Amino acid sequence: MENRELVTEKKITPMSGWGPLPFFLLMILGAIAAIIGGSVAGDAMGAFLVVSGSLSIPVAIIGLLGLMAIAPNDSRVLLLFGEYRGTVVDSGFFWVNPFYTKKKVSLRVRNFETGSQTTPEQKDATTGQVVTKKGRTTGRPSKVNDSDGNPIEISAVVVWKVVDTAEALFEVDDYEDFVAVQSEAALRNLATRYPYDSEDDGISLRGSTEKICDQLRSDIQERLSDAGVHVLEARISHLAYAPEIAAAMLQRQQAGAIIAARTRIVDGAVGMVEAALGQLQRDRVVDLDEKQRAALVSNLLVVLCSDRNTQPVIQAGS
Repeated sequence: MENRELVTEKKITPMSGWGPLPFFLLMILGAIAAIIGGSVAGDAMGAFLVVSGSLSIPVAIIGLLGLMAIAPNDSRVLLLFGEYRGTVVDSGFFWVNPFYTKKKVSLRVRNFETGSQTTPEQKDATTGQVVTKKGRTTGRPSKVNDSDGNPIEISAVVVWKVVDTAEALFEVDDYEDFVAVQSEAALRNLATRYPYDSEDDGISLRGSTEKICDQLRSDIQERLSDAGVHVLEARISHLAYAPEIAAAMLQRQQAGAIIAARTRIVDGAVGMVEAALGQLQRDRVVDLDEKQRAALVSNLLVVLCSDRNTQPVIQAGS
């Protein structure tokens, strides 16, 4: 495949528009006055004034088309008959070649949730007024299989901004849609490389949130390297097992929690029994043979490890 050169951003600073604005307005007023004066004179000089005034008005109107106002964190990409001439990123009031095609590209920080869709604005066919404004639907979690083959639902919030207007406009077809699709693809790919939960303290989607989010941001940025976009942050916003296995996985987590709790209880009970036997022997409270020690250990473990209140049995006889 032949390598092609990327179109990179070229920043320019055009002249201020406060000088051309009154110039072209005065030019229109002077042309109107020339037309009126030439019509009244009616001689050759008058005809010349009428023709000059008639030509000056469209020239001034075309000149006014070169004026543009740029708000903070906005930009204008300038094209001259399809050729890229530069980008204006400074805010203010400027004048450029009126034959430039000026494309607006926002440099503001944007965010979206994966799984959401953009709804374009709709205009009335007759009046041209906007009937429905542009918006985004609520994100729907993506259903994928993790590295263990368990179906999970996952979605993420991606924060990004345009840093190279030329690449954003000319290297991809629709950079906003490109960011959304590639972010969704990167999230799905990431979810298949790690398990939902790890039992051996390895990296998992649920247990290693910071590492997973950093890896997701890096993966998305790699896919958007030629789109003139910088990914500021990517965070998991929804993570859960799929409904068909959610109940079974909940029981599995509960069983794991019970086993861990029981293990800790047993470890603590053994330590308490050892301390009790050691103190009885050290203080010579009672002398126990092996059979009595075994019975005492059994009774103490039952009392300490039982999940219910124990009922003591008092021996009345000798």
